[in-house]
Amino acid sequence: MKRLNYAPWLFLFPFLFLFLLFTVWPLINSMFLSMQQTYGPSRTEWVGLHNFKFLLTDPLFWKATANTVKFAAGSLFIQLPVALGLALLLNRPALKGRAYFRLIFFAPSLVGMPFVAMLFAPIFARHTGLLNKTLNYFISDWPIDFPWTQNYVMSALIIAALWMSAGFNMVYFLAALQNVSRDLIEAAEIDGAGAWHKFWHITLPEILPIAGFVTLLSVIGSFQLFELSYIMLNDSAGPDNRGLTIVMYLYQTGFEAGDLGYASSIGWVLAIMLITIALIQRRILKRHEEH
Repeated sequence: MKRLNYAPWLFLFPFLFLFLLFTVWPLINSMFLSMQQTYGPSRTEWVGLHNFKFLLTDPLFWKATANTVKFAAGSLFIQLPVALGLALLLNRPALKGRAYFRLIFFAPSLVGMPFVAMLFAPIFARHTGLLNKTLNYFISDWPIDFPWTQNYVMSALIIAALWMSAGFNMVYFLAALQNVSRDLIEAAEIDGAGAWHKFWHITLPEILPIAGFVTLLSVIGSFQLFELSYIMLNDSAGPDNRGLTIVMYLYQTGFEAGDLGYASSIGWVLAIMLITIALIQRRILKRHEEH
């Protein structure tokens, strides 16, 4: 009779115990909690799928979703091209001091999001902000009280996130660029291909898997936006909820209003959104690899 070897399970037990306790059990509990309505810490009422039905008609949730999508779009169409441009620039062997420039651009990603929010809040201040004073110095007609964090909340948040995350994504693109085949590039140069043709037909297809990974990270990070907007807007969602995000709305609902059941339903909808985005992106990349 074959004897069971308990040694592997003994070593796996601490991980399995912690995984079940802090991951599986909270997920199961939050699933049941999303079907309840809570009134403070001790009073709950079973409502079934009512929370999800109400969420579909909740104007604040859709406002938060629209704001989050705007921020994600800014991350994709501004932040990632900037990161790729920096990587292409710093990947040039002829550039002197490349290591120092890489450190300078990467350094902002070493600080936390709350620090970035506290740094940029006074920069975008309406009357005393550094940005308005600088623009007014160079452009005499620029109003000193331009309302960045009042009417242009998402623009301010995208700029702040750009400063922090562009260097981080640049490192991924740099790693991908250094694996691009030099033989293919040299062959293209012999055939007379210009810089744009080399990038479009050789470099971009080679770095596409990493680009897809960075895109997914950026989208997930954008949909989890909370600290940056919450701190920059003085613990609020800004005028007319212009800075309200999905995670901020989840926080307001669960911890300020006390309805943890509805907050759990928001969290599950957010998780479904992210899973759907990840599956769509995986399918697109798989189709590209097959062709």
